[in-house]
Amino acid sequence: MFLEATWPLAPFVGGFCTVRHTLGVSQTPFDKFNVAYHVGDNADHVAQNRRTLDSFLPRSPIWLNQVHGGRVVDINESNISECANNQLDADGLFTRLTNTPLAIMTADCLPILLSNEDGSEVAALHGGWRPLHKNIIKQALRFFESSPEHVSAWFGPAIGPKAFEVGLDVVEAFCNDDPNYKGAFVRHPDNEDKWLANIFTLARMQLLALGVKNIYSDDLCTVEDKTRFFSYRRDKQTGRMVSVIWRKYP
Repeated sequence: MFLEATWPLAPFVGGFCTVRHTLGVSQTPFDKFNVAYHVGDNADHVAQNRRTLDSFLPRSPIWLNQVHGGRVVDINESNISECANNQLDADGLFTRLTNTPLAIMTADCLPILLSNEDGSEVAALHGGWRPLHKNIIKQALRFFESSPEHVSAWFGPAIGPKAFEVGLDVVEAFCNDDPNYKGAFVRHPDNEDKWLANIFTLARMQLLALGVKNIYSDDLCTVEDKTRFFSYRRDKQTGRMVSVIWRKYP
């Protein structure tokens, strides 16, 4: 029904990414399980889809107004009421609270779920190229008391390396920071002004550099799989999937 996070932490952590056609009531081009209000879909349909999502979770998730930045918010006892009622401008969420789902919407950007070994610390990140360049993974790991070698990452579906066309500005933004990032880019075979970026590789390189070695992913491409995934690059007007993570136990 959903894409379950494929890592050894399932006994301690709930984690999955939704798919577009299994459930939901949204109509074309948002069919069917769109959870985003900001894309032009019927608001009542989105609300119904979100209620359906809630039925698979211990409570309604914490949502963000995602702005393609590097900010990560720590959800705790002092701010959970405010954050549940007001969507903050940020692209990452962290919590130690039990049964508090964290939500990240995507339709080509890379959803990244993080957890320590016993699921007592979890995070959800919007891994577009801009948040990655702004070191959103590093910002999230600063909230973890667990050392990076005891943190695992799972990647949901995102735009694949055969479809992610970028300009030289994106290549330079990363490679000026670290020349090793060049390995995540190849020249476009049909357009000399474009490059093809591998967002999965960019995220892996950052995680490994930060000490996170347990990385799980099927590298599923949103552009190639129209049946299961929304893709902004492919369709322009489209819905959003949501990736969620929550701590199951105290």
